[in-house]
Amino acid sequence: MSDAVLIREPALWGLGAGLGGALAGGLWSALGELPVAGWVAAIGATIALGSLAALLRRFAQWGEAAARGGAAAALLDIEDGPRLLIGADGGARYANSQARTLWGGHPPLAHLRQRLHGDMMAADALGRLEEAARIGLREEVDLPLRDPEGYSGEPEWVRVMVAPGREPGSRLWSCRDVTARRAIDEVLLREREELADFLYFLPVGLYSADTDGRLRYANQVFAQWLGRDTDAMVGLDIDAVMEGPAPEPDGAWEGRLRFLPVDEPAFDAEVRQSTFDDAGQLRTRSVVVRLPAGEAAPTAGEGGWLRRRPWLFDGAPVGIVLTDPEGAITDCNASFLAMVGLEAADVFDRPLADLAARNDREDLRALVDKVVGGGTAQADIRLVRGEREVAVGVFLSPMTSLSGRPGDPPDGAVAHLIDTTEQKNLEQQFAQAQKMQAMGQLAGGVAHDFNNLLTAMIGFSDLLLQRHGIGDPSFADIMQIKQNANRAANLVRQLLAFSRRQPLRPRLLNVTDALSELSHLLRRLLGERVVLKLAHGREPVHIRVDPGQFDQVIINLAVNARDAMPGGGQLTISTRREAVETEMNQGTEAVPPGDYVVIDVVDTGTGITRENLGRLFEPFFTTKSEGTAGAGTGLGLSTVYGIVRQTEGFIFVESTLGEGATFTIYLPRHEPPVEVAGAGAGGAEGGVGPGDGAPGGGGEEGGEARDLTGKETILLVEDEDAVRVFGSRALRNKGYTVLEARSGEGALDVLEDGAEIDLLITDMVMPGMDGATLAGRVREARPDLKIILISGYSEDVIRGDIVNQPDTHFLPKPFSLKALAEKVREVLA
Repeated sequence: MSDAVLIREPALWGLGAGLGGALAGGLWSALGELPVAGWVAAIGATIALGSLAALLRRFAQWGEAAARGGAAAALLDIEDGPRLLIGADGGARYANSQARTLWGGHPPLAHLRQRLHGDMMAADALGRLEEAARIGLREEVDLPLRDPEGYSGEPEWVRVMVAPGREPGSRLWSCRDVTARRAIDEVLLREREELADFLYFLPVGLYSADTDGRLRYANQVFAQWLGRDTDAMVGLDIDAVMEGPAPEPDGAWEGRLRFLPVDEPAFDAEVRQSTFDDAGQLRTRSVVVRLPAGEAAPTAGEGGWLRRRPWLFDGAPVGIVLTDPEGAITDCNASFLAMVGLEAADVFDRPLADLAARNDREDLRALVDKVVGGGTAQADIRLVRGEREVAVGVFLSPMTSLSGRPGDPPDGAVAHLIDTTEQKNLEQQFAQAQKMQAMGQLAGGVAHDFNNLLTAMIGFSDLLLQRHGIGDPSFADIMQIKQNANRAANLVRQLLAFSRRQPLRPRLLNVTDALSELSHLLRRLLGERVVLKLAHGREPVHIRVDPGQFDQVIINLAVNARDAMPGGGQLTISTRREAVETEMNQGTEAVPPGDYVVIDVVDTGTGITRENLGRLFEPFFTTKSEGTAGAGTGLGLSTVYGIVRQTEGFIFVESTLGEGATFTIYLPRHEPPVEVAGAGAGGAEGGVGPGDGAPGGGGEEGGEARDLTGKETILLVEDEDAVRVFGSRALRNKGYTVLEARSGEGALDVLEDGAEIDLLITDMVMPGMDGATLAGRVREARPDLKIILISGYSEDVIRGDIVNQPDTHFLPKPFSLKALAEKVREVLA
C-alpha cells in the first residue's frame, strides 16, 4: 500500500476530474508532492507567464491526481484498522475514517499516552514506539489501553505500528484491535506452561535428541536418575549416559536400554521412541520407564508386549514359552530356563519338543500343531534337565498378535509350564504310605488270625511236653513243633515291623542271638546273589532296645545294601564292644564317652556320592531313580536314624564310589542281670523264644522257681476254639476253676447266672461284642474284678480307655503255657 490517503479538501476533486479527464496521466504525481497552497501558487505562476498550454497541462495533471486520490481513499476506507499519514511538520496529511474516529485529529502518541494502562512493560513498549517514530524506524508493539469512556475493567489491547513514509520526515501509523487474539494466546500459553510442568515432573523419564545424538530436552525425573542437572544435559552426547549404542534417531523404536548415572550403579529401563519435525530439524520423543533392580539383561528391537510387562512374563513363577508356528522357541522367561537348566541362547530357535523327554517329544509336537491350528491343549510331560527329568504340567494356547484381526491364523503358541515334580513325588509318597497302611492292616489281620493258630500250636506243645519228658521218643518231635511255631511268631512280629512304627518298648537284648535269629529272614530278603556273613565279637554284648524296632533297623539297612548290589555281592554284619574314652566327633554328631556295642553293616555295592552322603538320612530322600523297579520312598534310612537316636545311639556312614558303603551303629552297652546272663533273644516277646519248654523235668514246670498254681475261679472268653480249649486245660492243670464262653454275650449270661469269678480273661477281637465292650460292661457291674485282655494285635493297636483302667492287664498272642500261668498268677497275687 502507498502513502496515499484521503485528501483533506474534497471540494477540489470534481474540478480536477473535469479539467483533467483527458490529461490526468501525470497530474497526481506532481500534486502529490505539494500541499494545497502549492497548487494555487503554481496556477498563479502559470497565468502570470501567460502560458495557456502550461495551464492546461497543470489542470490535466490535477484531474489525474484527483481521480487517483479518490480510488486510494476508497481502498483505505475498507482497510481493517485506522490508517494515518503524518507529515514532516507533524501535521496529519491523510487519515481514513477509522483513524479520524480513533484519534480525532490528535497526534497518535499523545492519544496512546493518555489511554495507556499503567504498566512498566507497556510504558517501555510505548517508549520504543516513540523512539522509532522520532528517528524514522519501523516498530510494532502491543499496548493495553483504558476504556475511553472511563469505565473500569480489563484493558483493550491494540497493536500499533509506525513506519517511515515516502516523503522525508513523514510517518505512517496503523492500529488494530488484538484483544481477542491476546486472550487466546494467553490461554494457549498457560496450557503450554501447564503441559510443560506436567511433563517436566512426570514420574517417568522423558528426553529428546537430535540427529547428531545430542540431547535437546530432559525432564527432571530423567535427570535425577542420571544424577545430573536438566540444564547441563542439554547439548550432552546421549552416548555419555547410555551403555552401548543409542537407538537410531530417524524412526520409531522400542526396547530395553541400560543407562549410566554419574555416581550410582547402572540401571535398565524400557524405552519407547518416536520422531517429530521441529522447524525442519528431526528430533526424537523418548519415554523412559525404569525397571526394578535384578531384571534380565537388556533386550532391544521386537521385544514383544510381554517384555514390557516384567511382572507378567519374567517375574511369573511358572515357565512361559512363546513359539513360532513351527514350534520353535522365540522367547521364554527365567522360570522356564530354571526348569531346563539352560541359558536363553541355548533354547532360542530350538523346537520346544526337543527339550522334552524322549518318550514325550512326539506327543508335545502333536499338541503344538493342534494349538497352532486354533485349539488349546494340556498334558503332563517330562523335561530333560541335565542327567535327570522334571515333571511338568503344560498348558498350550494359540498366540495371536495384538494387532491381528479375528480369524487370522495364530502367530505361534504360548506354553505355560508348571513344575509338578514335587507334587508327583508327594503323590507317590502318599500312594506308598497308603500301600504301607494297607499292608499294615493286612499284616495286622493276618497276625491276629495267625497268632491264634500259633497260640494253639505252642500251647498244645507245652501240654504234650508235660507228658513226654526228655527220655520220651516223642520229646524231640514235640520240641521241633514248638520251636518252629516260635519262629513263625517271630516272622509275624517282623512283618508288623515293616508296616507300622510302634512306640519303643525297650528290653534287654543279646545282639548276637538277635542277629542269629534274624539271619533266616535276611537271607530270604537278600536273595541268592548276595552272600550274608555274620561276624561277632568274643564276648556276648547286650543292649536295651525294642526288639521289633531293632529288627527293623537291621532289615532296612540290609534291603538298602541289597539294592546297592544289583549284580550281587557280600553283606557283612559284625558286632563288637568298644569303649569310647573321649568325646568322638564325626560330622555334626558327637559321641560322648562310654561303653558301646558297635554294629557294622558293610556292603560291596556301588557306593554313595559325596553330595548324597549329607542328605542320606533326610525323610523322603532317595538315590533310586523314579519309575524304576525297587524305587523307594526315602523313608527307610530316616526311620533307621530315628530309631537309633531314640535308643540313645548314633549312626554314621562312610562310602567310596565303586567300593561299597559302611553303616556303623553305636548303641549304649548294658550289663545283663545274673539270672538272665546268657539268655537269648527269646523271652522278649512274652515267652515265645526258644527257651520256653526247654528240657528238664518234662516241660517248663520242672524248672520253675515259684509256684504258679491257684484255686481262684476264672472266666475265659475266646471265640477261637483251639485257643479256648488250650487255655482252659492249662489253667485247670494249675488248679484253677475255669468257666468258658465263646462270645461276649455268652460271658454276660454266665455272669448273670450269679457265678462268682476272680478273674476275667477275654479276647479283644470277637464277632458281636468285642473284648473292650465286654470289659466295660463287666466293670459297671463288678468294678473290682481283675481283667486280662488277650489279642493277636500289639497292645498299642488296641490300647484305649479300658486298657488304661486299674486292674486291667494285657497278654499278647501267641503265648505259651508258662507265659499264661505267670500272667494269671501275677494278676491274682
